[in-house]
Amino acid sequence: MAIKKRLSFSKLQKIKNYLSSRKADRRKVGVLVDGPNMLRKEFNINLQEIREILSEYGAIKVAKVFLNQYASEKLVEAIENQGFEPIVTSGDVDVRMAVEAMEMIYNDAIDAIALVTRDADFKAVLKKAMEAGKETIIIGAEPGFSTALKNSADIAIVLNEEDFVEEEKIENSELRSHEGIPV
Repeated sequence: MAIKKRLSFSKLQKIKNYLSSRKADRRKVGVLVDGPNMLRKEFNINLQEIREILSEYGAIKVAKVFLNQYASEKLVEAIENQGFEPIVTSGDVDVRMAVEAMEMIYNDAIDAIALVTRDADFKAVLKKAMEAGKETIIIGAEPGFSTALKNSADIAIVLNEEDFVEEEKIENSELRSHEGIPV
């Protein structure tokens, strides 16, 4: 049976302190951002804050934002200025992001995979990452953040509209022994 621990944080520093306390030996983190799903005006997502949060958890080795062909040059430039690599694709953004995630899963230089999305389609990617022994972090925003997705990750960080951040931790040692099926 999985143990769920629910912590509420109203300040960015509290999240940083929590993640920092989880550092073992400076994990190597890969971050993938679903641009069309998360970089929306209504969410007001700050990539620099995401970078700061995840930097407390480990050293960020890969940081990419996936965009569709309609992304403005101004958006691409802003992403680059925040230290993320923009990946513009003419095809389905989710497919390209899933392929990149699978490459990170089988990359020994990456210990943890952080996905920034609300899309339940990435649940299978998280399961595969856990099967490969990777730690998983999901960061999303409300409204519309898939509950199934939140429950599929080792750590879920929910960015709410009111600039309130809630973190939900799932102890997955038993989940992993049950083939990644949330209990």
